Amino acid sequence: MQVQANGISLEVERFGAPSGEAVVLIMGLGAQLTRWPRPLCDKLVAKGLQVVRFDNRDVGLSTKFDQAGFANFGAILKALAAGTPPPIAYSLDDMARDVVGLLGALEIDRAHVVGASMGGMIAQLVAADHPTRVRSLTSIMSTTANRALPGPTPEALAVLLGRPPDPRVDLEGYLAFSLNANKVIGSPGFPMSESMVREAVTADLARSFSPGGYSRQYGAVIASPDRRSKLKTITCPTVVMHGAADPLIPVEAGRDTAANVPNAELRIIEGLGHNLPPQTFDFFVDAIWRAVERSRA
Repeated sequence: MQVQANGISLEVERFGAPSGEAVVLIMGLGAQLTRWPRPLCDKLVAKGLQVVRFDNRDVGLSTKFDQAGFANFGAILKALAAGTPPPIAYSLDDMARDVVGLLGALEIDRAHVVGASMGGMIAQLVAADHPTRVRSLTSIMSTTANRALPGPTPEALAVLLGRPPDPRVDLEGYLAFSLNANKVIGSPGFPMSESMVREAVTADLARSFSPGGYSRQYGAVIASPDRRSKLKTITCPTVVMHGAADPLIPVEAGRDTAANVPNAELRIIEGLGHNLPPQTFDFFVDAIWRAVERSRA
Protein backbone atom coordinates (compact mmCIF):
# COMPACT_ATOMS: atom_id res chain seq x y z
CA MET A 1 0.00 0.00 0.00
CA GLN A 2 1.01 3.63 -0.47
CA VAL A 3 1.16 6.15 2.36
CA GLN A 4 1.97 9.85 2.35
CA ALA A 5 4.94 10.70 4.57
CA ASN A 6 7.20 13.75 4.74
CA GLY A 7 5.67 15.10 1.54
CA ILE A 8 6.26 11.98 -0.59
CA SER A 9 4.64 8.59 -1.26
CA LEU A 10 6.14 5.48 0.31
CA GLU A 11 5.30 1.90 -0.61
CA VAL A 12 4.70 -0.09 2.58
CA GLU A 13 3.98 -3.68 3.54
CA ARG A 14 2.75 -4.59 7.00
CA PHE A 15 2.69 -8.04 8.61
CA GLY A 16 1.37 -9.31 11.93
CA ALA A 17 -1.27 -8.08 14.33
CA PRO A 18 -1.58 -4.27 14.54
CA SER A 19 -1.68 -4.69 18.32
CA GLY A 20 1.91 -6.01 18.34
CA GLU A 21 4.87 -3.74 18.99
CA ALA A 22 6.01 -2.40 15.63
CA VAL A 23 9.37 -3.19 14.05
CA VAL A 24 10.28 -0.92 11.13
CA LEU A 25 12.84 -2.40 8.73
CA ILE A 26 14.96 0.12 6.76
CA MET A 27 16.89 -1.28 3.81
CA GLY A 28 20.20 -0.18 2.36
CA LEU A 29 21.56 1.54 -0.72
CA GLY A 30 19.43 1.07 -3.82
CA ALA A 31 17.64 -1.91 -2.29
CA GLN A 32 13.91 -2.48 -2.33
CA LEU A 33 11.81 -3.63 0.62
CA THR A 34 11.98 -7.15 -0.83
CA ARG A 35 15.57 -7.38 0.38
CA TRP A 36 14.08 -7.87 3.83
CA PRO A 37 13.00 -11.44 2.91
CA ARG A 38 9.48 -12.49 3.83
CA PRO A 39 10.69 -15.56 5.82
CA LEU A 40 12.76 -13.23 8.04
CA CYS A 41 9.72 -11.01 8.54
CA ASP A 42 7.61 -14.07 9.40
CA LYS A 43 10.09 -15.08 12.10
CA LEU A 44 9.60 -11.67 13.74
CA VAL A 45 5.81 -11.93 13.41
CA ALA A 46 6.00 -15.33 15.12
CA LYS A 47 7.40 -13.51 18.17
CA GLY A 48 4.26 -11.39 18.37
CA LEU A 49 5.69 -8.34 16.63
CA GLN A 50 4.13 -6.21 13.93
CA VAL A 51 6.57 -5.86 11.02
CA VAL A 52 6.71 -2.90 8.65
CA ARG A 53 8.97 -2.96 5.60
CA PHE A 54 8.97 -0.18 3.01
CA ASP A 55 10.72 1.18 -0.05
CA ASN A 56 12.97 4.11 0.77
CA ARG A 57 12.48 7.20 -1.35
CA ASP A 58 13.90 6.82 -4.86
CA VAL A 59 13.68 3.02 -5.05
CA GLY A 60 11.00 0.41 -5.58
CA LEU A 61 7.49 1.80 -5.75
CA SER A 62 8.10 4.91 -3.64
CA THR A 63 8.48 8.46 -5.00
CA LYS A 64 11.39 8.89 -7.42
CA PHE A 65 13.53 12.00 -7.78
CA ASP A 66 14.49 11.48 -11.41
CA GLN A 67 14.17 15.21 -12.12
CA ALA A 68 17.36 15.68 -10.06
CA GLY A 69 19.40 13.54 -12.46
CA PHE A 70 22.27 11.28 -11.46
CA ALA A 71 24.42 12.40 -8.55
CA ASN A 72 27.68 14.17 -9.43
CA PHE A 73 30.06 12.51 -6.99
CA GLY A 74 33.02 14.68 -8.01
CA ALA A 75 31.04 17.85 -7.33
CA ILE A 76 29.82 16.46 -4.00
CA LEU A 77 33.36 15.65 -2.85
CA LYS A 78 34.65 19.04 -4.05
CA ALA A 79 31.94 20.85 -2.09
CA LEU A 80 32.65 18.83 1.05
CA ALA A 81 36.36 19.64 0.77
CA ALA A 82 35.53 23.33 0.40
CA GLY A 83 33.07 23.31 3.29
CA THR A 84 30.15 24.31 1.06
CA PRO A 85 26.74 22.61 0.77
CA PRO A 86 27.05 19.54 -1.48
CA PRO A 87 24.78 19.27 -4.54
CA ILE A 88 22.55 16.39 -3.42
CA ALA A 89 18.89 15.71 -4.12
CA TYR A 90 18.22 14.94 -0.44
CA SER A 91 20.07 13.91 2.69
CA LEU A 92 20.02 10.98 5.08
CA ASP A 93 18.29 13.35 7.51
CA ASP A 94 15.47 13.68 4.97
CA MET A 95 15.27 9.90 4.77
CA ALA A 96 15.13 9.68 8.57
CA ARG A 97 12.22 12.12 8.51
CA ASP A 98 10.57 9.81 5.96
CA VAL A 99 10.62 7.06 8.61
CA VAL A 100 9.07 9.35 11.22
CA GLY A 101 6.43 10.40 8.69
CA LEU A 102 5.76 6.74 7.92
CA LEU A 103 5.16 6.03 11.62
CA GLY A 104 2.71 8.90 11.75
CA ALA A 105 0.87 7.74 8.64
CA LEU A 106 0.51 4.24 10.13
CA GLU A 107 -0.52 5.69 13.52
CA ILE A 108 2.44 4.05 15.26
CA ASP A 109 3.60 6.11 18.24
CA ARG A 110 6.88 4.29 18.86
CA ALA A 111 8.71 1.52 17.01
CA HIS A 112 11.71 -0.75 17.18
CA VAL A 113 13.85 0.70 14.38
CA VAL A 114 16.08 -1.66 12.42
CA GLY A 115 18.39 -0.66 9.59
CA ALA A 116 20.90 -2.47 7.38
CA SER A 117 23.88 -0.71 5.76
CA MET A 118 22.59 2.71 4.61
CA GLY A 119 19.38 1.77 6.41
CA GLY A 120 21.43 1.50 9.61
CA MET A 121 22.67 5.05 9.08
CA ILE A 122 19.08 6.23 8.70
CA ALA A 123 17.97 4.24 11.74
CA GLN A 124 20.76 5.83 13.81
CA LEU A 125 19.49 9.28 12.85
CA VAL A 126 15.91 8.38 13.72
CA ALA A 127 17.03 7.17 17.16
CA ALA A 128 19.23 10.22 17.76
CA ASP A 129 16.98 12.97 16.39
CA HIS A 130 13.51 11.55 17.11
CA PRO A 131 13.99 9.64 20.39
CA THR A 132 10.34 9.77 21.44
CA ARG A 133 9.40 7.69 18.40
CA VAL A 134 11.90 4.87 19.03
CA ARG A 135 11.65 1.90 21.41
CA SER A 136 14.96 0.33 20.39
CA LEU A 137 17.62 0.48 17.69
CA THR A 138 19.23 -2.39 15.81
CA SER A 139 22.04 -1.15 13.56
CA ILE A 140 23.22 -3.83 11.11
CA MET A 141 26.39 -3.79 8.95
CA SER A 142 26.47 0.01 9.18
CA THR A 143 28.87 2.76 10.20
CA THR A 144 29.27 6.12 11.93
CA ALA A 145 30.73 8.05 8.95
CA ASN A 146 33.97 8.34 10.91
CA ARG A 147 36.44 9.20 8.13
CA ALA A 148 39.28 7.48 9.98
CA LEU A 149 37.70 4.04 9.63
CA PRO A 150 39.01 1.62 7.02
CA GLY A 151 37.12 1.65 3.74
CA PRO A 152 35.95 -1.08 1.38
CA THR A 153 38.33 -3.52 -0.23
CA PRO A 154 39.26 -2.53 -3.81
CA GLU A 155 37.02 -5.31 -5.14
CA ALA A 156 34.05 -4.19 -3.01
CA LEU A 157 34.59 -0.56 -3.99
CA ALA A 158 34.53 -1.57 -7.66
CA VAL A 159 31.14 -3.21 -7.09
CA LEU A 160 29.86 -0.15 -5.20
CA LEU A 161 30.92 2.29 -7.92
CA GLY A 162 30.37 0.02 -10.91
CA ARG A 163 27.52 0.70 -13.30
CA PRO A 164 26.03 -2.51 -14.69
CA PRO A 165 24.53 -2.67 -18.19
CA ASP A 166 20.90 -1.65 -18.61
CA PRO A 167 18.91 -4.84 -17.98
CA ARG A 168 16.30 -3.75 -20.51
CA VAL A 169 19.03 -4.03 -23.14
CA ASP A 170 21.36 -6.68 -21.69
CA LEU A 171 19.64 -8.75 -19.02
CA GLU A 172 22.33 -11.42 -18.89
CA GLY A 173 25.03 -8.77 -18.50
CA TYR A 174 23.12 -7.22 -15.63
CA LEU A 175 22.65 -10.63 -13.97
CA ALA A 176 26.36 -11.38 -14.41
CA PHE A 177 27.21 -8.08 -12.67
CA SER A 178 24.82 -8.96 -9.82
CA LEU A 179 26.25 -12.46 -9.44
CA ASN A 180 29.76 -11.05 -9.24
CA ALA A 181 28.63 -8.44 -6.70
CA ASN A 182 27.18 -11.18 -4.51
CA LYS A 183 30.41 -13.13 -4.81
CA VAL A 184 32.51 -10.11 -3.83
CA ILE A 185 30.49 -8.64 -0.94
CA GLY A 186 28.45 -11.69 0.11
CA SER A 187 29.08 -14.01 3.03
CA PRO A 188 31.89 -16.57 2.61
CA GLY A 189 30.57 -18.52 5.57
CA PHE A 190 26.99 -18.59 4.23
CA PRO A 191 27.13 -18.86 0.44
CA MET A 192 24.02 -18.28 -1.66
CA SER A 193 23.41 -20.35 -4.77
CA GLU A 194 23.58 -18.71 -8.19
CA SER A 195 19.96 -19.65 -8.84
CA MET A 196 18.84 -17.94 -5.62
CA VAL A 197 20.66 -14.72 -6.52
CA ARG A 198 19.33 -14.73 -10.09
CA GLU A 199 15.78 -15.29 -8.83
CA ALA A 200 15.98 -12.41 -6.35
CA VAL A 201 17.52 -9.99 -8.86
CA THR A 202 15.03 -10.91 -11.58
CA ALA A 203 12.09 -10.44 -9.20
CA ASP A 204 13.36 -7.02 -8.14
CA LEU A 205 13.83 -5.94 -11.76
CA ALA A 206 10.25 -6.92 -12.54
CA ARG A 207 9.10 -4.78 -9.61
CA SER A 208 11.19 -1.66 -10.27
CA PHE A 209 14.44 -0.48 -11.85
CA SER A 210 15.85 2.87 -10.70
CA PRO A 211 19.61 3.33 -11.30
CA GLY A 212 19.25 7.07 -10.74
CA GLY A 213 17.81 6.40 -7.30
CA TYR A 214 20.87 4.32 -6.38
CA SER A 215 23.08 7.21 -7.49
CA ARG A 216 21.18 9.86 -5.54
CA GLN A 217 21.01 7.73 -2.39
CA TYR A 218 24.76 7.17 -2.60
CA GLY A 219 25.21 10.92 -2.92
CA ALA A 220 23.32 11.31 0.36
CA VAL A 221 25.59 8.73 2.01
CA ILE A 222 28.77 10.45 0.79
CA ALA A 223 27.53 13.85 1.97
CA SER A 224 26.48 12.61 5.42
CA PRO A 225 28.66 14.06 8.19
CA ASP A 226 30.27 12.08 11.01
CA ARG A 227 27.44 10.84 13.25
CA ARG A 228 29.48 9.98 16.38
CA SER A 229 28.38 13.04 18.33
CA LYS A 230 24.75 12.21 17.59
CA LEU A 231 25.20 8.55 18.46
CA LYS A 232 26.41 9.55 21.91
CA THR A 233 22.98 11.09 22.58
CA ILE A 234 20.99 7.91 21.84
CA THR A 235 19.16 6.69 24.92
CA CYS A 236 17.16 3.72 23.62
CA PRO A 237 18.43 0.12 23.99
CA THR A 238 20.71 -0.60 21.06
CA VAL A 239 22.13 -3.73 19.46
CA VAL A 240 24.83 -3.43 16.79
CA MET A 241 25.34 -6.41 14.48
CA HIS A 242 28.13 -6.76 11.96
CA GLY A 243 29.75 -9.43 9.83
CA ALA A 244 33.38 -10.24 10.55
CA ALA A 245 33.87 -10.85 6.82
CA ASP A 246 32.20 -7.67 5.54
CA PRO A 247 34.39 -6.27 2.71
CA LEU A 248 32.16 -3.26 1.95
CA ILE A 249 31.75 -1.77 5.43
CA PRO A 250 34.49 -3.47 7.46
CA VAL A 251 33.75 -4.79 10.94
CA GLU A 252 35.71 -1.90 12.51
CA ALA A 253 32.73 0.28 11.57
CA GLY A 254 30.42 -1.88 13.65
CA ARG A 255 32.79 -1.69 16.58
CA ASP A 256 32.94 2.10 16.20
CA THR A 257 29.14 2.30 16.13
CA ALA A 258 28.79 0.27 19.31
CA ALA A 259 31.54 2.25 21.02
CA ASN A 260 29.71 5.52 20.43
CA VAL A 261 26.15 4.51 21.41
CA PRO A 262 25.80 4.41 25.21
CA ASN A 263 25.35 0.85 26.51
CA ALA A 264 25.13 -0.64 23.02
CA GLU A 265 25.50 -4.39 22.69
CA LEU A 266 27.80 -5.56 19.89
CA ARG A 267 27.30 -8.82 17.99
CA ILE A 268 29.93 -9.87 15.44
CA ILE A 269 29.03 -12.81 13.20
CA GLU A 270 31.89 -14.88 11.81
CA GLY A 271 31.61 -15.62 8.10
CA LEU A 272 28.98 -12.92 7.48
CA GLY A 273 29.66 -10.44 4.69
CA HIS A 274 27.43 -7.63 3.46
CA ASN A 275 24.16 -9.42 2.77
CA LEU A 276 21.34 -11.35 4.44
CA PRO A 277 21.67 -14.99 3.36
CA PRO A 278 18.88 -17.35 4.48
CA GLN A 279 21.22 -19.33 6.74
CA THR A 280 21.67 -16.21 8.90
CA PHE A 281 18.04 -15.13 9.39
CA ASP A 282 18.04 -16.39 12.97
CA PHE A 283 21.11 -14.25 13.76
CA PHE A 284 19.27 -11.14 12.58
CA VAL A 285 16.04 -12.06 14.35
CA ASP A 286 17.92 -12.79 17.60
CA ALA A 287 19.66 -9.39 17.47
CA ILE A 288 16.38 -7.55 16.86
CA TRP A 289 14.61 -9.57 19.57
CA ARG A 290 17.41 -8.81 22.03
CA ALA A 291 16.85 -5.07 21.43
CA VAL A 292 13.10 -5.59 21.96
CA GLU A 293 13.71 -7.45 25.21
CA ARG A 294 16.06 -4.77 26.46
CA SER A 295 13.45 -2.09 25.74
CA ARG A 296 10.89 -4.01 27.79
CA ALA A 297 13.29 -4.34 30.70
